[in-house]
Amino acid sequence: MDPFSAEGELINIHNAFHQGQYPAVIDFDTTALSPENQLPARVLQLRAQIALGQAAAVLADLAGEDEGNPDLAAVKALAQHAAGDLDSASTLAQDLAENFPDNASVQVLAGTVLQAQGLSEEALALLAKHQGNLEAVALIVQIHLHQNRTDLALKEVQAAKRWAQDSLLVNLAESWVGLRVGGEKYQAAFYVYEELASAPSTAAPLSIVGQAVAELHLGRLPEAEAALSMALEKYPDEAEVIANAIVLNVLAGKSAEELELRLQQTLPSHPLLSDIQEKSELFDAAAAKYAPRVAA
Repeated sequence: MDPFSAEGELINIHNAFHQGQYPAVIDFDTTALSPENQLPARVLQLRAQIALGQAAAVLADLAGEDEGNPDLAAVKALAQHAAGDLDSASTLAQDLAENFPDNASVQVLAGTVLQAQGLSEEALALLAKHQGNLEAVALIVQIHLHQNRTDLALKEVQAAKRWAQDSLLVNLAESWVGLRVGGEKYQAAFYVYEELASAPSTAAPLSIVGQAVAELHLGRLPEAEAALSMALEKYPDEAEVIANAIVLNVLAGKSAEELELRLQQTLPSHPLLSDIQEKSELFDAAAAKYAPRVAA
C-alpha cells in the first residue's frame, strides 16, 4: 500500500473513533498499515471496545502484553477504570504519568483516568507536556469546561487553531466551547454538527447528539427530539445517545424511566446515572426534613 494511503487510513480510524463510530473502528482492516502505525491503530480499536462496554474483554486481551509497553499499559488503566477497578486504574495511571509523561497515549488515557477520578490538576500537568497531540488539546478543553473555566478552554482552542485549523478535533472542541459561551456561538456549533451528521463519511451518533444539543440550546425542542429519535433508532445501544435522550425527555416533561433502565444496562458507569442517583438522594434527604411527624 502507498505510505500516504496508509497514513490516510490511520486518519480515517482516528476520525471514526472521535465521531463515535466504534464498531467501524474495530472492523478496520489494519494489516496494510506500516509497523509504526500498527500500534496507534490497535490502541484506537481497544479504546473503541472499552467505549462499547467491553472493558473486561480488553483486559483479557492485554493480559501480560502491556508490560513494558506504555501505550498498552495506558489502555489497561482506562479499561480498569471502565471495569470499576478504580484503585488499580489510579495507581497505574499515576505510575505511567510519572515514568512516561511524553508518551501520547499515556497523556490522553492516563489523563482521562486521572480526571475521571477527580485529579484534575494532575491530569492537566500531564497533558501540558504534549507536543502537538490534538487529543490532549481536546481533553484539556473538556477539563477546563468541567472546571467552568470557559476562558481557559477558549484560549486552548484558539492556540490549537493556529497550527491545526482544519482538524476535526479542533472543530469539535470549538463547538464544545461555543455551546458553553452561548449567544451566536450556539448557531455556529449547530452548523458544525449538522455538517458532520449529514455527511455519509462522518455521520455517527455523537454528531447527531451534538446537533440535538445545539438545537436544545437554540430552543428548538421538536428538532432536537427528531434528531435524537433518529439516533435512538439507528444506535439503540449508544450510551451518549440514550443519556441525551433522557435529558430531552426530562425537559419535555416526559417519563425517562425506560431510557434510564436502558442506560443502566448499556453503561452502568455513565456519569449521568451517578448524577441522577446523587440528586435523588439529596432530594430524599431534603424531603425527610419536612416529613410530617406523627406521634406513636
